[in-house]
Amino acid sequence: MADERAPFIDEEGIPHEPWRVFGTGSFFRLWLSQVLSSLGDWIGLLAILALANNVSDSNAAALSLVMVARMLPGFLLAPVVGALVDRLDRKQVMVASDLGRAVLLALLPFVDSLAGLVLASFVLEILALFRGPATAATVPQIVPRENLPGANSLSLVAAFGTFPLGALVFASLAGLASWLNGFDALAFLQLDRESIALYFDAVAFAVSALITLSIAIPKTHLEPGQRLKVTQTLQDIKEGLKFLASNERVRGVMYGLAGGLLGGGMMVPLGPVFSSEVLLEGAGGFGLLMFALGFGAAIGVITLVILQKQAPLETVFWLAVVVTGAGIFLASSFSVLVPAMFVTIFVGAAAGTGYVSGFTLLQRYSHDEVRGRTFAALYTLVRVCLLVSLTVTPLLASLADELTGALFDNQVVEIGGQAIALPGVRIALWIGGAISLAAGLFARREMQRAQAVHAQEDDAQSTTAPERESA
Repeated sequence: MADERAPFIDEEGIPHEPWRVFGTGSFFRLWLSQVLSSLGDWIGLLAILALANNVSDSNAAALSLVMVARMLPGFLLAPVVGALVDRLDRKQVMVASDLGRAVLLALLPFVDSLAGLVLASFVLEILALFRGPATAATVPQIVPRENLPGANSLSLVAAFGTFPLGALVFASLAGLASWLNGFDALAFLQLDRESIALYFDAVAFAVSALITLSIAIPKTHLEPGQRLKVTQTLQDIKEGLKFLASNERVRGVMYGLAGGLLGGGMMVPLGPVFSSEVLLEGAGGFGLLMFALGFGAAIGVITLVILQKQAPLETVFWLAVVVTGAGIFLASSFSVLVPAMFVTIFVGAAAGTGYVSGFTLLQRYSHDEVRGRTFAALYTLVRVCLLVSLTVTPLLASLADELTGALFDNQVVEIGGQAIALPGVRIALWIGGAISLAAGLFARREMQRAQAVHAQEDDAQSTTAPERESA
């Protein structure tokens, strides 16, 4: 495998004119395909959940099975998928992923069993698992290094900014379904909101595949005449894991992203409880907090794109993770909605900045031949952290609630004459903030350690070079 030292050292920071990334025709087309592919993913997820609800007579367990089928491939197959992405033509991988999902979604309206929907969800997630790392590994091949932050910000918009659009499209299809049902010739298509959404998805994925097919993507990660072998794939997985474990910079970014996701993810399941029990604002307050979080994330991404002054990206990353943790701690310390919302905006801005800058650092520090495995590991990490945040944190809040109830009268402690309420949800959010803050500081330590080691190696090389020349 290639030298484990990072191929790029961040000296230039954020470019002066990152918006010029759209001047790269290849990236613009790749971005359009990302928009269509992500839009199809979101609409497809909503449509499949609606179908599962229909075929199971509103059984909550059925929805859980569908979601498990969407999460499971990321846990089981990510290392294998990453190794395959590094051994295959990445453009062909993206095209095959989109076309496979187009065909499967076009057939789903005729599936009337929960088992069929669960199986389809599992296969769809496997195809999506190929598309994500292949796209992320392709961006550095077609975008200049100095424009990677801008490109990744736009990719983040394509991945998550399409969710509200997808929800809007799905909701609006009910009226279209009623109108189309008036045509007897279309009866065989079984047109309702869910089926129309799935047909729309199939078309979106097909168009995405055609756009991707038109992009000239270098194949520098492929060796001439190489063949796909099981033994070689296993070796690739081993080398990928070794690279992730031994590269301090990559390891630091992974730790930082994991801590940020764990802490930030806690705000989603605990938000309704915090709004009701602490802010006394109910569901409306939770909606405003989520709006503030999303608005802040948009601000963070846009700020990173349009920032004119030079900024060391490593510093931007770890500082953003630290600010995310500190912001979560501070926001959960308020008992009034307005200041909590104000701080939550900063939490979202820091989280968005941290995710984009971390994504960019992984692209810079991972070699082309292991980049697919690196991002497959990242997507697995994202799924694991979000799953832990969504499932474990409510239990943590419940345990903390029992503990503070046993230790303090009415869960209130007085410090300096000031009464501070200590409900379990606040304790859990404080823990989440502390996790993010510690992860940011740990990422900083790993990156500084990597810089020190590489500086020593460079000094050693510079001192031995004259000796070799004189010899």
